[in-house]
Amino acid sequence: MVRAGATPNDAPDGEADQAMIRLRSLTQIQRWEVAMLERHELETFLTLAEELHFGRTAERLGVTTGRISHVVKKLERRIGAPLFERTSRVVRFTPIGRRLADDLAPLAAQMDEAIRRAVDAGRGVSGRLRVAFLGEWTGPVLLRAVSVFRERHPDCEVEVHEVQLFNSRASLLDGSIDILIASYPFDGMACGPALLSEGRSLAVAADHPLARETSVSLEVLAEHPVIQYPQVTSGEFKRDRTPDHTPSGRPVTKGPAGNTFSEMLSLVAMGRGVLPVGEHSRRYYPRPDISYVPIHDAPPIERGLVWLETNTTARVREFVRAATDAGRQAPADPDHRAAADADSRTATPFT
Repeated sequence: MVRAGATPNDAPDGEADQAMIRLRSLTQIQRWEVAMLERHELETFLTLAEELHFGRTAERLGVTTGRISHVVKKLERRIGAPLFERTSRVVRFTPIGRRLADDLAPLAAQMDEAIRRAVDAGRGVSGRLRVAFLGEWTGPVLLRAVSVFRERHPDCEVEVHEVQLFNSRASLLDGSIDILIASYPFDGMACGPALLSEGRSLAVAADHPLARETSVSLEVLAEHPVIQYPQVTSGEFKRDRTPDHTPSGRPVTKGPAGNTFSEMLSLVAMGRGVLPVGEHSRRYYPRPDISYVPIHDAPPIERGLVWLETNTTARVREFVRAATDAGRQAPADPDHRAAADADSRTATPFT
């Protein structure tokens, strides 16, 4: 039993669900009042829910801690129950506060996205778009896409950057770039249609026994250490490029890792291991101390545009369309095969 005058947070663990009854049993009028939160109230509550600290919340929002306290007390009076348990040292959720935060967070995200879409639609495609490429071969394809995009949307400024293996994902996550042309798979990101496709080769030191072969099988990976991609590279990508086992199930020995593709090739040249790569590495990364041997039983590598799904703005959508159209319009070139008609199931659709 909960003692008289106790708050829902004082309830034993077995009765925590009972604390939710007050929130679930609000009348329709009360629910409407809760729903009619002002923007600053919603932002204050959700920021405090993240920080669980009045000072940090006030600093993030650029207001005083007294203002934060005032807004929280106003919300608690409206709901009729405490949302946070506050002491001189600790701020904790009450069960009702946690439930409210879980319910409101996705609604707030949807509101932000709806407003952003409306602003994009009202302004047209303008502002600034930061695009990037990973690997020399993707650069020309990206520049063709930029050319088409600029022709269609002259009011939008486009910045072109190069990223490396170790910072490509981080650059998308922290907003340094908006969209990137890179190799698939790139898990955890939205992906457009494949724009490029190429076969695979095995990079080996020039004096390596395999350098004399006309082609090799993926099974040779079990016989030599395989140079590894940076630790920050996604797991699905590494499983595709440097698998733990050959197709027949033989284990693959892991060699040392490099932070950039050039570092990885240098490890190959030093005889520290072999490295499966795209066949166009022969053209874009020619080295007298490395030989590229075709892998005759490996699926092709595909490359295309990737971006953070929550950053699917009008600019990003239009750039994906421009890149796809640029790929279709590109002249036939065996060294730059467009894959604009690749399986659309791998692409993120736009509506």
